[in-house]
Amino acid sequence: MTQKAGWPGSKRVAVAVAVMFETWPDGKAPSYSVQATSLKPGTVDHAGHAWSTYGGRSGADRILRCLERHGVPATFFTNARCTEIYTAVTKSIVAAGHEIAGHGYTQDQLLAYMTPEDEDAAIRKCAEVIAERTGKRPAGWLSPVLAFTPHTSSLLARNGYKWHADVTYTDRPQRVETKDGVIAAVPFSDFTDNRVLRSNPEDLFDIYNGTFDYLYENEPGSLLVMGLHCHFGGRPIVTAVFDRILKRLSKFPDVWFARYGELGDWALSSD
Repeated sequence: MTQKAGWPGSKRVAVAVAVMFETWPDGKAPSYSVQATSLKPGTVDHAGHAWSTYGGRSGADRILRCLERHGVPATFFTNARCTEIYTAVTKSIVAAGHEIAGHGYTQDQLLAYMTPEDEDAAIRKCAEVIAERTGKRPAGWLSPVLAFTPHTSSLLARNGYKWHADVTYTDRPQRVETKDGVIAAVPFSDFTDNRVLRSNPEDLFDIYNGTFDYLYENEPGSLLVMGLHCHFGGRPIVTAVFDRILKRLSKFPDVWFARYGELGDWALSSD
């Protein structure tokens, strides 16, 4: 792995907005929600399933409007099934100049449970579906719930991906050699909105602003990743906080608001 110092144009800190656009199969609900009471095993959680569709129905559009107000680009890590169900929304994402990256077919299909052959097929299918629905093949990837395997980065390179965000071991983008080619590894966030919706959304403001101030003052050339989920962060109670964060950070002229693809290109250009 290699990396170089300094961001383009002498920018002091890079900020990446990572938005997860996720869905679950019909009739299934995620294993978490804002509800404090879990139903008995075997009971269909209709409210949980309906709750998980908020991102495609309302959340993604609200986040898009927020990003537009501040002129900030983002990377939308998108389940391929979302491009089939919410085609108009995903086309709006692309039309607004944001980046769509692969994020599995549905959020419950985890690579960690697959054979290498099935994992390869899942990665390939995700790229094909997104390309068909949006007109552009994704260049990047984030595994659902970060459940990657020792084969993932190599399989991604084999299938034409240029970068991935299954990165928990470094703070800055890096160029990585795999047996199937070179790929960029771009870090993901350590703190996202799913931690605050049931507690205090103001924590999001405190965490990101405090971290930004520390990096800006002490670590030029650093990267801050801010993570939102359309079905969490797309709700007014969280978007209102995120809006204030972007309003403040966008006032810094030496901050580079970068899409993941740009960070990946930066890493791949390393010697």
